[in-house]
Amino acid sequence: MSNYQVRSYEDTYTIYELTDASTDSVVRVCPERGGIVIGCQLHGLELFYLDRDTFIHPTANIRGGNPVLFPICAQLKDAQYTWKGVTYPMANHGVARTSKWDVLGTSTEGEASITIALRSNETTRQSYPFDFELIFTYALVDGKLDIRQQYTNTGSGEAMPFYAGFHPYFNTDTKKIAYEIDATRYLDLNDNNEYPYEGVIDLTGKVESLTLLDAKTPSVSFPVSGGAKVTMSYDPIFKYVVVWHVEGKPFICVEPWMASTGELNRQEELVMLDAGQSLNANLTISCDR
Repeated sequence: MSNYQVRSYEDTYTIYELTDASTDSVVRVCPERGGIVIGCQLHGLELFYLDRDTFIHPTANIRGGNPVLFPICAQLKDAQYTWKGVTYPMANHGVARTSKWDVLGTSTEGEASITIALRSNETTRQSYPFDFELIFTYALVDGKLDIRQQYTNTGSGEAMPFYAGFHPYFNTDTKKIAYEIDATRYLDLNDNNEYPYEGVIDLTGKVESLTLLDAKTPSVSFPVSGGAKVTMSYDPIFKYVVVWHVEGKPFICVEPWMASTGELNRQEELVMLDAGQSLNANLTISCDR
């Protein structure tokens, strides 16, 4: 019997469970609720925080797991932007995390994986007037989670602007954490000032997020609950790592983004994808115990 298994079960929604028995690893995916990973157990340790009440509520923003951010990360001023003279509303973190994704297939050949897709529709076009297709494969292999992404502009006309990212919630016992990353500065959105990054960030008392700047190596490592160290490795198109928390809650969010907050208003470093073109990217989450 293969070490890799995929099964589905009902828990308010249909959940797909990817299992790697050889490493005691389990990943749980809910396509209906924004294509989100709600659980990520690697080498026997559950890494992700999940507020179950926000997950089972059909319209609540999920606090926990790993929400998919597209076509923007974070928020826009007044929750809107103007594109070619037309103003559109845009909710925080975009349209993908509140959309139902379709399941394209699963596999247990050399990995436990599920491939899901989100295509533009009447609802997404109300705030994002572009035709697109997102195809993500969540693959559990050798005790690591690979998130393989394909972003496609399915329109026939203009280039499509976006900046995607992820919002993983990690279980933690402290908010003062040493992040292993070669950034030299960070932007503190609590006062909109930049500070030198000296290896440790304390989120205690912070309300807004902090953005680690100018990292050259596309990876970040940090401790989590259970005495483990998580490493996230990603493609260089993810230029920024954002850290955020909620006071009194046992998690930190460590978020790879393609651009910083408000970019769809500034329009200075947008990813522009020509009609008919695709962009492929990857994010890998691993854990050392």
